[in-house]
Amino acid sequence: MSKAFIAAVIQDSIDCTGVAANQAAADLIQAIVKELKREGGFTLPSFGTFTVKKTKARQALNPRTGEPVKVKAGKTVRFKASPNLKKAV
Repeated sequence: MSKAFIAAVIQDSIDCTGVAANQAAADLIQAIVKELKREGGFTLPSFGTFTVKKTKARQALNPRTGEPVKVKAGKTVRFKASPNLKKAV
């Protein structure tokens, strides 16, 4: 799924221009990112839950050379599908 796909669905659903649909899709994505930063997660009923998880610093291997590399601690987004989504798929 891409931003263009979301914009096309919005455009077909509410019968608006492509520019307005692209802006709506961009605003939707921006709102999701803002909510993840502020609250650390959110839930879309009947779809699933997005959460921000912290990752620890760790050692990894450079796939080309096989030499150990330090990976910094960071954050990642996790998704857990709702039971309704699991049944639908």
